[in-house]
Amino acid sequence: MAPVIGAFLFIFGIKYHDLHSFINYNGEILPAEEKLIDGYNRGFRYGDGLFETIKVSASNILLAAYHFERLFSSMRILHFDVPDFFTPENLSAQILSLCEKNNMQDAARVRLVVFRGNGGLFDAKNNYPEFIIQTEKLENNKFVENKHGLKTDIFADGVKTCDKFCNLKSNNFLIYAMAAMHAKQHALDDCFILNTQGRICESIMANIFIVKNKVIYTPSLSEGCIAGVMRRFVIETFGKEDFLLKETSLSIETIKQADEIFLTNSIFGMRWVKQFGQIQYAHSFTQAIFDSIFKTA
Repeated sequence: MAPVIGAFLFIFGIKYHDLHSFINYNGEILPAEEKLIDGYNRGFRYGDGLFETIKVSASNILLAAYHFERLFSSMRILHFDVPDFFTPENLSAQILSLCEKNNMQDAARVRLVVFRGNGGLFDAKNNYPEFIIQTEKLENNKFVENKHGLKTDIFADGVKTCDKFCNLKSNNFLIYAMAAMHAKQHALDDCFILNTQGRICESIMANIFIVKNKVIYTPSLSEGCIAGVMRRFVIETFGKEDFLLKETSLSIETIKQADEIFLTNSIFGMRWVKQFGQIQYAHSFTQAIFDSIFKTA
């Protein structure tokens, strides 16, 4: 039984050894080692689904509206039939209930995976969503800037297409898994992913921003990056701050000429990059951005 569960959780990015006592499978609280699926599950066979990585802080789901707006918009793109009970309110309650069950309501990383059930490639049993909620304890419920800058480089073995599905947080995660393996093999903290035009669209687990002459640039969604919720939060917050931000395209050369680089995602908030290849970067302006946006987040 354990190998089947382990394979399923690996496919969806869940660390089997990090699981706490319980998970939520289709609304039912189960022991983490419970058998969940069989080999005909479309999520397992084809990566047919989506996921959200959510931070819970003091029994609150951070950026909840952004997460659920993205999830339900993505489900429409993937032609899921959404039942009446499958709502942001219901999912929020189940997330917080599981956090409480696992004693992680103060600070948790929550992974909500939504996938189609059994069926072959042309004959899905139905288009209703099935789901798994898993929690992992975090040390801090606040956003804390990294003390040491990240070491990064390019992952060149695969590219992202700029199509209808490129902005989705999809269970089709192969390019990121391979990029993470590449990063580990080369003692890197992260790698930058290229699109089919050879431009940088994102990193393995984050959206990318650069600073040049006190102007901030980030790849537009048309460049193929995932529509990150923290990316959206930062962009919308800049409308209230004395910073100038532009959504554009980023070539490798543009990255090399940047003054500073930082990454964002929903769990760590924001991290500064110290090195890209052999090029070193400062982070004084990035520090000011972090203080402005996240000190009260």
